[in-house]
Amino acid sequence: MSTAILTGQPVPGSSIEGDLRSLGFDVRVASDGTDAETLLAQVPGDQRVAIVDARFVGHLHALRLGLTDPRFPLAAVPGAVTARPAGRQALTRAMARENSAGGDTAVAVAGLADRISEALDADGSEVHRPVLGTLVAAVPEDPQTRNEARQAVAAVDDEAVRLKSAVKARDGFFTTFLISPYSRYVARWCARRGLTPNQVTTASLLTALIAASCAATGTRGGFVAAGVLLIASFVLDCADGQLARYSLQYSTLGAWLDATFDRAKEYAYYAGLALGAARGGDDVWALALGAMILQTCRHVVDFSFNEANHDATANTSPTAALSDKLDSVGWTVWVRRMIVLPIGERWAMIAVLTAVTTPRITFYVLLAGCALAATYTTAGRVLRSVTRKARRTDRAAQALADLADNGPIAALVARLRDPDARWYLDFPLLRALAGVAFLAGALYSGDSWLPVVGATFYAVSSGLALSQPLKGPLDWLVPPLFRAAEYGTVLVLAARAEVNGALPAAFGLVAAVAYHHYDTVYRIRGNAGAPPVWLVRALGGQEGRTLLVTVLAAVLTASQFQVALTVLAVAVALLVLTESIRFWVASHLRGAPAVHDEGEPA
Repeated sequence: MSTAILTGQPVPGSSIEGDLRSLGFDVRVASDGTDAETLLAQVPGDQRVAIVDARFVGHLHALRLGLTDPRFPLAAVPGAVTARPAGRQALTRAMARENSAGGDTAVAVAGLADRISEALDADGSEVHRPVLGTLVAAVPEDPQTRNEARQAVAAVDDEAVRLKSAVKARDGFFTTFLISPYSRYVARWCARRGLTPNQVTTASLLTALIAASCAATGTRGGFVAAGVLLIASFVLDCADGQLARYSLQYSTLGAWLDATFDRAKEYAYYAGLALGAARGGDDVWALALGAMILQTCRHVVDFSFNEANHDATANTSPTAALSDKLDSVGWTVWVRRMIVLPIGERWAMIAVLTAVTTPRITFYVLLAGCALAATYTTAGRVLRSVTRKARRTDRAAQALADLADNGPIAALVARLRDPDARWYLDFPLLRALAGVAFLAGALYSGDSWLPVVGATFYAVSSGLALSQPLKGPLDWLVPPLFRAAEYGTVLVLAARAEVNGALPAAFGLVAAVAYHHYDTVYRIRGNAGAPPVWLVRALGGQEGRTLLVTVLAAVLTASQFQVALTVLAVAVALLVLTESIRFWVASHLRGAPAVHDEGEPA
């Protein structure tokens, strides 16, 4: 239960007490500053507490934004200030300072909330102040200004503002114009029935899995149903975020579920399409695996680029300036958002193609579209990087190293390397490129054992690439290169086995490893650090798994290799899922700071 300390007696006709109770606050009234300090001390330290001026006039949603958002330890709007447990000590200090400023006299409660808010700023505490826009939050000093404030409140529809703000400000064309206009009402319907964003996220996942099952039937009716259900799943996927914004139900666990389930839904649907095609006598597992690899590598490009640059100093680029200028031209904004094939456009395309064509055609168009989008976004980011004058931080370099997912072999090579040696491509990206190129050549040679040699050279190159900090302008390309190398190796060797079940097993293995890599991203985004070292070592690192798969392909028969891939996929999935679920649930139970992942960039 949260507690609101109302400073002074409410003005006749004021709804402030009822508003605070509707937001879940237990309301207590303080007669003066000393009384307010006493009431503050009585509130348990693990509860949210708010100090609210009894003269407050404003919209209920303004109070909701200022007093109930779980993401911020301290927050304020005019006439009210609040603290979660993490900000409680700072609030108590500010209150004590305000009371001590009055000496032995009782401190007047008029304006106490705003004075405490100013004291927090003076202490250097970070106080979140939400942008209210047209919403009203004021503390009138006299009847005339109070009447004017009440008229301003009546002139703005609080619920309309709340519903509009539930929609993500920046999104794709399909989502903005064809989904959000009604999904926001789905979100409100869910809120009024007490449903949580996590429940809606789960419903979206279940709907997508049913869609995948329909696609797996291989019938035209099944494909049509799959397309319809995939769109329904996306509507729910939009609604869960809108529900979180509408009701301010943000959480660490919710952000992880939303991001993780998005990937699970899409890749499960790929598998359903492949199964459906197989029922019709068409083997498209290689295309399904290729689509998953391409999409995952696109995401890693996004993650790596953002992590490398978000806290860089002197972070300027003429290319970025041109991009910002183009964003000021209305039609170019939507063209640029659509060309990157965000999740809304991508899922709509997949749904329509599933319903009216075949799985093979669906994957061909998907691969072409994603390849075009990847080329466009990667080329733009390369141009920004080479024209940008930026100094990257140690934190950014560490994030890129964590995303690289190097294991024990690469770590040993990095430790053994002579830091003064200059014999081998003295840039991390060039070392990574050399290793990937050698591995690719070995894989396409057709020889059984040459890929093992290529993977060994690649493992050494991986260690050398990370033997120095990844602070070069293009070093953010190293993790995507490693993803493409590892996943591509599994795809090529499974396809070469030419035995039933090898490619589905490879699909499962890549999906399990990709989950581990996505989990790494979400931990870094949540400021939780990378997965534990023991997990990375147990999984062998990306270079260790790549080497292991090439050795298994060389020493085993095709049927034995298929079994080995299946066993490896199950082992990796069990290990990473167990550790990931344990970590995120434990973080949630420990009260980790709430976050809200806005999802895949438009």
